Amino acid sequence: MFYNDVQRIQPPAEYDRVIVAATVALLSLGLVMVYSSSIAIAEASRHTGHQSAYFLLRHATFLTLGLIGAAVVFQVPMHAWQRYAPFLFLFGSVLLILVLVPGIGREVNGSRRWLSLGVVNLQPSELMKLFVVLYAADYTVRKAAYMGNFKKGFAPMLVVMLFVGGLLLRQPDFGAFAVITVIAMGVLFLGGMNWRLFAGLAALLVLGFIALIMTSPYRMQRILGFMDPWADPYGRGYQLSHALIAFGRGEWMGVGLGGSVEKLFYLPEAHTDFLLAVIAEELGFAGVATVIVLFAWIILRAFSIGQQSAMLERLFAALVAQAIGLWLGVQAIINMGVNMGVLPTKGLTLPLMSFGGSAIVANCMAIAILLRIDWENRQLMRGRTV
Repeated sequence: MFYNDVQRIQPPAEYDRVIVAATVALLSLGLVMVYSSSIAIAEASRHTGHQSAYFLLRHATFLTLGLIGAAVVFQVPMHAWQRYAPFLFLFGSVLLILVLVPGIGREVNGSRRWLSLGVVNLQPSELMKLFVVLYAADYTVRKAAYMGNFKKGFAPMLVVMLFVGGLLLRQPDFGAFAVITVIAMGVLFLGGMNWRLFAGLAALLVLGFIALIMTSPYRMQRILGFMDPWADPYGRGYQLSHALIAFGRGEWMGVGLGGSVEKLFYLPEAHTDFLLAVIAEELGFAGVATVIVLFAWIILRAFSIGQQSAMLERLFAALVAQAIGLWLGVQAIINMGVNMGVLPTKGLTLPLMSFGGSAIVANCMAIAILLRIDWENRQLMRGRTV
């Protein structure tokens, strides 16, 4: 009786509070850790004006833009995303082409991945991950009757993804290529692709990745450094060896916020690719476990929302929700694996946490779309139109 009275006073939420809480926690922790891990490099670098809060302010700015973008994206109904998915994918492809044009694309450390927008740089590959989620889901819905047929179901998507993959490898951005490939394959599999066909294509993809590694000297160096970082701790094993030292120093509870030694010019890219190593050193196993639980929370809810959408016969929304969970999950696992020495070094940031403008904005927009799918599900279950 008391429970029913409470239900009348507090109606069911209009949004998924679990996802919101976990996302806010990751964004907040990421903001704090980006500041902690970047103070030394910001004070020492001339282009930052020797300001210790340089990266904190930029990250906070990108985070604000991401939240504004998320608020706008949440207002867009899913049928509109489905209608414009091919055009967004085409737009993303054009941006990837522009990156490779001399004088337009910006090159940093031998990689041409950015477009200069004046005060900020845009990384199209980060937006392309979101566009691939939408396009692959729309494609799978349109080709649902042909998912067991290689020629009609998979071949057209294969051609498109090879084109996008070629553009990414020219930058080069092997990490983004791997994540986008997993997204596309995952959506096709979830959409009903024949499992034998999927297994065969997965095997070919593995062989393709091996060939890409074998034919690229710098990728081979990363593999060799991953296999035994201590064999050349001042060369190819430098990043991984210092990441492992950070994990070792952190032990169970960490050395305390701000107490990391590895971020003091020992661990390269401490505020981007190796943010988790700084978390491990300063907050210990407890901090790393908290991050893992929060990501697992979001991913499980994404697949649950996708399953709910499928039960409501909203196939496009179901595939988008699960693809977002797959994207964030795979990228988080790769980044964590790299930081822990389980996977070869690869330039992928930790979603929702690492410093990086385009990535934070794209991640926030993806979470907003996930919340929109859940919101529409709730309206339909209550008998409302969306």
